[in-house]
Amino acid sequence: MADFGKLLVAMVTPFNKDMSLDITGAKELARQLVDNGCDGLVVAGSTGESPTLTFDEKIALFEAVVEEVGGRASVIAGTGGYCTAQSIELTRSAEEVGVDGIMLVTPYYNKPPQRALIEHFSAIAAATSLPIMLYNVPSRTACNMKPETVAELSRIKNIVAIKEASGDITQISWIRAMTGSDFVIYSGNDGDTLPVLAVGGKGVVSVAANLVPGMIKEMIEAFESGHTSKARDLHLKLLPLVAALFVEPNPIPVKYALNQLGLPSGPPRLPLVEISNDAARKVREALSELGLL
Repeated sequence: MADFGKLLVAMVTPFNKDMSLDITGAKELARQLVDNGCDGLVVAGSTGESPTLTFDEKIALFEAVVEEVGGRASVIAGTGGYCTAQSIELTRSAEEVGVDGIMLVTPYYNKPPQRALIEHFSAIAAATSLPIMLYNVPSRTACNMKPETVAELSRIKNIVAIKEASGDITQISWIRAMTGSDFVIYSGNDGDTLPVLAVGGKGVVSVAANLVPGMIKEMIEAFESGHTSKARDLHLKLLPLVAALFVEPNPIPVKYALNQLGLPSGPPRLPLVEISNDAARKVREALSELGLL
């Protein structure tokens, strides 16, 4: 069974001032994240602004991150989209690059029914030998993948995990109840990590881990070792930062925060824009509360 790790970071995609892809910055950020406790990197996900990246840019990004941290951490390529054929093409190219797995978001905008989700993900799974993490994020896709659908897909050999960002702990509990013990559940929301662990999740694909991987790793390990009070305290301590990182659409706040800390990030690409003054103030306050500024 593939083991992506417990703490996975939804890595931002650094851009230069002219909005070109910053490959050097991507390598540096990947190295920093792994050095500070991340078990794996999800590259070109929604936090990585995947809709604004070209096919060639995604491949260049996958290559850069594999070259920098491959063998030290799992590299998971975001290859999903709303076109099955294009997702298959990108998945095959990512496999050639040498990534450790792929993440497939539910198709957005075209709102497929549940039976279509099964066909979509089955087709991609059949086109690759890589382990697959499904990604359910209905707030962005207008498409919620139901537990019954996840359970059916989990029977496919190389569909091994799900990043669940519905925010519905009951739904996530049903996924745990309806899938085998070897099927891995990751929280897709930083604020839900501790509750997801409590219902049988393994870890998180985290936005906040771009900034505080050590604290999040400590919380997960505290829970696993039975120190639930410590895990709770860390969870509550992280909440103001988590809230600040979503005061405007992700990844606008986290890219601003990384820039404030002197880490590779750069601006977001249109249709996202630079952070507003009020939101920037809230992010700085949250960083200061944790002693990061």
